[in-house]
Amino acid sequence: MAGRRDEPWRNPCLDCGACCVVYRTSFYWAEADDATRGGVPARLTVRVGAFRRAMRRGPDGRCVALRGVPGRNVFCALYGRRPSVCRDFEPAWSAGSAGARCDEARRRLGLPPLGKAARNP
Repeated sequence: MAGRRDEPWRNPCLDCGACCVVYRTSFYWAEADDATRGGVPARLTVRVGAFRRAMRRGPDGRCVALRGVPGRNVFCALYGRRPSVCRDFEPAWSAGSAGARCDEARRRLGLPPLGKAARNP
């Protein structure tokens, strides 16, 4: 894929995955497929309270749905069924301003912050 990092429309999340490694993905229990058809696969979640679930984490500590190498090339195996907390997470500069949570996750993995040129289509 020569030149793909130079594509101005390229989603920066496809090279990152830091949020999936650093943050716990906690969401309302009914987003899972045992309560909502087509929801997050319940087998990939754990209960964290009466009304909350979280995505399971693999032995390496990252979300079990994250595939690839964080910081290089990643994707979510559940992208179409991901929980609302993932849908709502905004990468830095996707809305025209810096994203502290995104940049903090990147910092924890030793990645530089996203610059203004980063855009999430």
